[in-house]
Amino acid sequence: MNKISVAIATYNEEKNIAKCLDSVKDWVDEIVVADGSSTDKTREIAKKFGAKVIKTTNKPIFHINKNIAINACHSDWILQLDADEIVPSEMKDEILDIANNQKSAQPAGYWLKRKNYFLGRYLKKGGQYPDPVIRFFQKGKGILPAKDVHEQVTIDGEVGWLKTDLNHWATPEFSRYLLRERRYSTLKAKELLDEKLPVNLWTFLKYVFWLPKKTFFLIFIRHKGFVDGWQGFVFAFFSGWHYAWSYLKYLRLRSRKIDIAKEWK
Repeated sequence: MNKISVAIATYNEEKNIAKCLDSVKDWVDEIVVADGSSTDKTREIAKKFGAKVIKTTNKPIFHINKNIAINACHSDWILQLDADEIVPSEMKDEILDIANNQKSAQPAGYWLKRKNYFLGRYLKKGGQYPDPVIRFFQKGKGILPAKDVHEQVTIDGEVGWLKTDLNHWATPEFSRYLLRERRYSTLKAKELLDEKLPVNLWTFLKYVFWLPKKTFFLIFIRHKGFVDGWQGFVFAFFSGWHYAWSYLKYLRLRSRKIDIAKEWK
């Protein structure tokens, strides 16, 4: 039988990591956690589940740490998870069937559909479902480019689809959303700084007014985010605000009024 490893990158995930590991501990052969020097009990909890824990630094491009975990895995197949994701029993059965299928024409990797939990409900609209991600692949066939926060694993070979959904416990509390947005807006501001975006009336209007309104319209109206009630409205509004926040942070970066390293913590 082929073996399965789980690869996870973490940073201060003591509230989530136990649920994640509990959903895989009984049926995978190895768990590898690359931890970015968490200041809470993340590493301690992971070790209680028998995980191999690699302590490293907390990098702005978090996918670098995901690659560290992926490269440290030894099994035939790798399931790459985030600490706030939970594998339901239906997906477990499907993954085991694929891993133990000896057909030579098998895909090298698989897309997974995700259900995103936001302030009390799984979002069905607003472009938030099925939210596909490549997370299950053969050892040596998948790696992250580690250039952008929203990139996918690149697969050397054919990519198939799993039929079942992965549960993404993304935002049970709004404070968690704000924490991630603080990091993502910092990365976007750094991109604008690297691109040397001009500071003028046009860029101010584009990032502070036009892009927020456009994003809200696309998510809440065109992609029917209103179906998800007040949660859909909040998600659409703050998704648009991301651009304004990033631009204003970019202005502070230009004037050296903020420290990127501190913003990332």
